[in-house]
Amino acid sequence: MTAPLPPQRLAGYIQAQFPDTAVTVEGEAVVMDKEAWLEVSRFLKDNPTLDMNYLACISSVDYLDYLEVVYHLLSIKHNHSAVLKVRCYDREDPQVPSVTSVWLGADLQEREAYDLMGIHFVGHPNLKRLLTWNGFHGHPLRKDYVLRPSKIELRGSVVEYGAED
Repeated sequence: MTAPLPPQRLAGYIQAQFPDTAVTVEGEAVVMDKEAWLEVSRFLKDNPTLDMNYLACISSVDYLDYLEVVYHLLSIKHNHSAVLKVRCYDREDPQVPSVTSVWLGADLQEREAYDLMGIHFVGHPNLKRLLTWNGFHGHPLRKDYVLRPSKIELRGSVVEYGAED
Protein backbone atom coordinates (compact mmCIF):
# COMPACT_ATOMS: atom_id res chain seq x y z
CA MET A 1 0.00 0.00 0.00
CA THR A 2 1.23 3.48 -0.89
CA ALA A 3 2.10 5.59 2.14
CA PRO A 4 1.47 9.34 2.08
CA LEU A 5 4.62 11.41 2.31
CA PRO A 6 4.11 13.72 5.30
CA PRO A 7 3.25 17.14 3.88
CA GLN A 8 5.52 18.94 6.38
CA ARG A 9 8.46 16.87 5.15
CA LEU A 10 7.62 17.53 1.49
CA ALA A 11 7.22 21.26 2.17
CA GLY A 12 10.66 21.19 3.80
CA TYR A 13 12.24 19.64 0.70
CA ILE A 14 10.60 22.26 -1.52
CA GLN A 15 11.56 25.21 0.72
CA ALA A 16 15.16 24.00 0.96
CA GLN A 17 15.44 23.88 -2.84
CA PHE A 18 13.29 26.97 -3.57
CA PRO A 19 13.68 29.34 -0.59
CA ASP A 20 11.87 32.23 -2.33
CA THR A 21 8.73 30.17 -2.98
CA ALA A 22 5.80 30.46 -0.58
CA VAL A 23 4.91 26.97 0.63
CA THR A 24 2.31 26.11 3.27
CA VAL A 25 0.77 22.92 4.58
CA GLU A 26 -3.01 22.60 4.74
CA GLY A 27 -4.22 19.26 6.05
CA GLU A 28 -2.60 16.53 3.97
CA ALA A 29 -1.60 18.84 1.11
CA VAL A 30 1.20 21.24 0.28
CA VAL A 31 0.01 24.57 -1.16
CA MET A 32 2.49 26.60 -3.14
CA ASP A 33 2.97 29.56 -5.50
CA LYS A 34 1.90 28.82 -9.05
CA GLU A 35 4.80 30.87 -10.44
CA ALA A 36 7.33 28.25 -9.30
CA TRP A 37 5.14 25.22 -9.98
CA LEU A 38 6.86 24.03 -13.17
CA GLU A 39 10.34 24.16 -11.60
CA VAL A 40 9.08 22.48 -8.44
CA SER A 41 7.35 19.73 -10.42
CA ARG A 42 10.63 18.93 -12.21
CA PHE A 43 12.40 18.85 -8.84
CA LEU A 44 9.77 16.49 -7.40
CA LYS A 45 10.18 14.11 -10.32
CA ASP A 46 13.98 14.28 -10.69
CA ASN A 47 15.04 14.34 -7.03
CA PRO A 48 16.14 10.76 -6.16
CA THR A 49 14.79 11.04 -2.60
CA LEU A 50 11.30 11.98 -3.82
CA ASP A 51 11.17 10.45 -7.33
CA MET A 52 7.54 11.50 -7.95
CA ASN A 53 7.50 9.84 -11.35
CA TYR A 54 3.76 9.24 -11.67
CA LEU A 55 1.03 11.87 -11.92
CA ALA A 56 -2.09 10.03 -10.80
CA CYS A 57 -4.63 12.82 -11.06
CA ILE A 58 -5.18 16.50 -11.69
CA SER A 59 -8.40 18.01 -10.44
CA SER A 60 -9.65 21.54 -9.95
CA VAL A 61 -11.92 23.20 -7.44
CA ASP A 62 -13.84 26.48 -7.54
CA TYR A 63 -13.89 28.20 -4.15
CA LEU A 64 -15.47 31.41 -5.57
CA ASP A 65 -12.57 33.50 -4.20
CA TYR A 66 -10.06 31.47 -6.19
CA LEU A 67 -9.65 28.40 -8.38
CA GLU A 68 -7.40 25.62 -7.17
CA VAL A 69 -5.56 22.93 -9.15
CA VAL A 70 -4.83 19.76 -7.18
CA TYR A 71 -2.07 17.33 -8.17
CA HIS A 72 -1.87 13.76 -6.82
CA LEU A 73 1.66 12.42 -7.26
CA LEU A 74 3.19 9.01 -6.62
CA SER A 75 6.66 7.54 -6.40
CA ILE A 76 6.56 3.97 -7.63
CA LYS A 77 10.15 3.37 -6.46
CA HIS A 78 9.62 4.70 -2.92
CA ASN A 79 5.95 3.74 -2.66
CA HIS A 80 4.83 7.12 -1.35
CA SER A 81 2.33 9.72 -2.50
CA ALA A 82 1.75 13.44 -2.13
CA VAL A 83 -0.89 16.06 -2.81
CA LEU A 84 0.12 19.51 -4.04
CA LYS A 85 -2.12 22.48 -4.73
CA VAL A 86 -1.69 25.72 -6.64
CA ARG A 87 -4.20 28.57 -6.61
CA CYS A 88 -5.40 31.07 -9.18
CA TYR A 89 -6.81 34.26 -7.67
CA ASP A 90 -7.57 35.86 -11.05
CA ARG A 91 -10.96 34.37 -11.98
CA GLU A 92 -11.07 36.27 -15.28
CA ASP A 93 -7.85 34.72 -16.60
CA PRO A 94 -6.74 31.86 -14.33
CA GLN A 95 -3.33 30.54 -15.37
CA VAL A 96 -1.06 27.76 -14.14
CA PRO A 97 2.11 26.46 -15.81
CA SER A 98 1.52 23.24 -17.73
CA VAL A 99 3.36 20.16 -16.45
CA THR A 100 2.98 18.15 -19.66
CA SER A 101 6.75 18.49 -20.17
CA VAL A 102 7.26 16.73 -16.82
CA TRP A 103 4.45 14.17 -16.83
CA LEU A 104 2.90 13.29 -20.20
CA GLY A 105 -0.19 12.07 -18.36
CA ALA A 106 -1.02 15.71 -17.61
CA ASP A 107 -2.07 16.29 -21.23
CA LEU A 108 -5.73 15.22 -21.15
CA GLN A 109 -6.19 16.11 -17.50
CA GLU A 110 -5.12 19.72 -18.07
CA ARG A 111 -7.38 19.90 -21.12
CA GLU A 112 -10.30 18.70 -18.99
CA ALA A 113 -9.64 21.35 -16.31
CA TYR A 114 -9.34 23.98 -19.06
CA ASP A 115 -12.61 22.91 -20.66
CA LEU A 116 -14.71 22.56 -17.51
CA MET A 117 -13.12 25.21 -15.24
CA GLY A 118 -11.46 27.65 -17.64
CA ILE A 119 -7.96 27.29 -16.20
CA HIS A 120 -5.36 28.13 -18.85
CA PHE A 121 -2.30 25.86 -18.62
CA VAL A 122 0.52 28.02 -19.97
CA GLY A 123 2.84 26.05 -22.24
CA HIS A 124 0.42 23.19 -22.92
CA PRO A 125 1.12 21.87 -26.43
CA ASN A 126 -2.53 21.40 -27.45
CA LEU A 127 -4.81 23.22 -25.02
CA LYS A 128 -8.33 22.95 -26.42
CA ARG A 129 -11.72 21.75 -25.27
CA LEU A 130 -11.98 18.07 -24.47
CA LEU A 131 -15.55 17.35 -23.33
CA THR A 132 -17.58 20.22 -24.72
CA TRP A 133 -17.69 21.48 -28.29
CA ASN A 134 -15.70 24.38 -29.71
CA GLY A 135 -18.66 26.79 -29.75
CA PHE A 136 -19.61 26.07 -26.13
CA HIS A 137 -19.81 29.23 -24.00
CA GLY A 138 -18.32 29.23 -20.53
CA HIS A 139 -16.99 26.51 -18.27
CA PRO A 140 -19.75 24.34 -16.80
CA LEU A 141 -18.12 23.28 -13.51
CA ARG A 142 -17.46 26.80 -12.31
CA LYS A 143 -19.79 28.05 -9.62
CA ASP A 144 -20.47 31.23 -11.57
CA TYR A 145 -21.58 29.31 -14.68
CA VAL A 146 -25.16 30.05 -15.72
CA LEU A 147 -26.99 27.48 -17.81
CA ARG A 148 -28.77 29.35 -20.56
CA PRO A 149 -31.92 27.91 -22.10
CA SER A 150 -31.16 26.20 -25.35
CA LYS A 151 -32.63 23.76 -27.83
CA ILE A 152 -30.86 20.96 -29.63
CA GLU A 153 -32.01 18.29 -32.02
CA LEU A 154 -31.45 14.83 -30.64
CA ARG A 155 -32.43 11.77 -32.65
CA GLY A 156 -35.03 13.67 -34.64
CA SER A 157 -36.61 15.38 -31.60
CA VAL A 158 -36.05 18.89 -30.32
CA VAL A 159 -34.87 18.86 -26.72
CA GLU A 160 -34.90 22.00 -24.58
CA TYR A 161 -32.52 22.21 -21.64
CA GLY A 162 -31.63 24.83 -19.09
CA ALA A 163 -35.08 26.41 -19.15
CA GLU A 164 -36.68 27.62 -15.94
CA ASP A 165 -39.42 25.35 -14.60
